[in-house]
Amino acid sequence: MSPTVHEIQNAIRETTGRFEREVDASFTKEELQAICAALGVAVDDAERPSTTQMRRRIRAAVGVAESLEAADGSTFRKADLQAIADAVGASVES
Repeated sequence: MSPTVHEIQNAIRETTGRFEREVDASFTKEELQAICAALGVAVDDAERPSTTQMRRRIRAAVGVAESLEAADGSTFRKADLQAIADAVGASVES
């Protein structure tokens, strides 16, 4: 059985030094910043990029999008989360 979106999100959270969540919830701004840091994606703390901008940067960094300009800024889909989990080395148990 394949892992759920919630399980993948929690694996990513744990790998990036954040806490697992009991309920299914999209990533917070702080969690997105932790993912960016794990991927080596530059995030200017003084600028405080929006969640949309960080999602676009993450998609481009993991190869879901061909470029930052082509990246979607919406919430992550399961395929996106799996690519992110692979890129940060998160172990997802099914």
